[in-house]
Amino acid sequence: MKFAASLLPLTLLATPCFAQLSEQAGLSGEVSINAGYFSSESQFNTDGDQKTIQTLGAPSESDSKALILPLGNIAYTFGSNLNQQFYLGTAREDIAVGTLAFELGYKYQLPSGMVIDASFLPTVMSGETWQDPYQLGTERQTTDESGNAYRLKLENLAGTKFAVDIAYATKEIDQEKSGVQAGLTPSQLNTLDRNADTFYLKTDYKYGIDMTSMLVPRLSYIHSSAEGDAHSFTGYGVELSYFKAIQQHQFALTASYLKRDYDSGNLVFNGMTRDDAEYNLFAAYEHAHFLGWQNWSLISFLGYGHSDSNIDFYDEKEYLMSMGMNYHF
Repeated sequence: MKFAASLLPLTLLATPCFAQLSEQAGLSGEVSINAGYFSSESQFNTDGDQKTIQTLGAPSESDSKALILPLGNIAYTFGSNLNQQFYLGTAREDIAVGTLAFELGYKYQLPSGMVIDASFLPTVMSGETWQDPYQLGTERQTTDESGNAYRLKLENLAGTKFAVDIAYATKEIDQEKSGVQAGLTPSQLNTLDRNADTFYLKTDYKYGIDMTSMLVPRLSYIHSSAEGDAHSFTGYGVELSYFKAIQQHQFALTASYLKRDYDSGNLVFNGMTRDDAEYNLFAAYEHAHFLGWQNWSLISFLGYGHSDSNIDFYDEKEYLMSMGMNYHF
């Protein structure tokens, strides 16, 4: 979903040179409020009615709720050629493909048009999870999950439309008790430790179809090194985004696939080694200058995600839909 009056990738296609980081020096940004609906089917839902499970093979129950989703960003642009920028918030180009992550960062644009973008994501790994997700017959207890992520993006590499996105993230679980109820030995329990460091790499290329539409194919690689080998994995993915502008209407559609191969067997599941395939679809729409209001736009997005594992316990589904208003300044 794009919050500006025009899709950022399309503005790059419409000009013979690379655009400045902002049209003017000083502060700029946007803020939006969205009302929506979210539904999730997962054994790791801590807000639902699955605190107590009787078997590891039981299907996940659906947890649905209405939501209010505030989004936005603010930036301060400076430099003789408007080539430097500090920013915080959720980037438009990330939201367009379904990535909602709060960032604090700095951008620097070289004379060639290449942009170096370094950022810190302080809350992307935060949340709640089960102390022992495999506990049966009694109520599972929650624990805090925390961590930070660090990101480096290189856009318009060597004056081209190639980009590289690199990230490193940590995950720490306050009370990690995976498999305790199963009666495993201390060394066996160590293979189920979920605390992890993760490296992420994505490349993309902006291919202009015409002056109002664009395709962006992406390849991704992810390697997660957990304390326990049963939760360490390597993943490979492909993604394709399509952007289209028709007068004041802008559309974005993204489809992605990710394959995750785990390093070792999970003793809770008789030593079976986990193997996941993840599918995602995300669509976004924006109507700029909605009802003739300057700087205002109507925004909406719809998302679906499905993770299919050879161990049914890890199967997940998510649905998300939202509509709201955005103000650009």
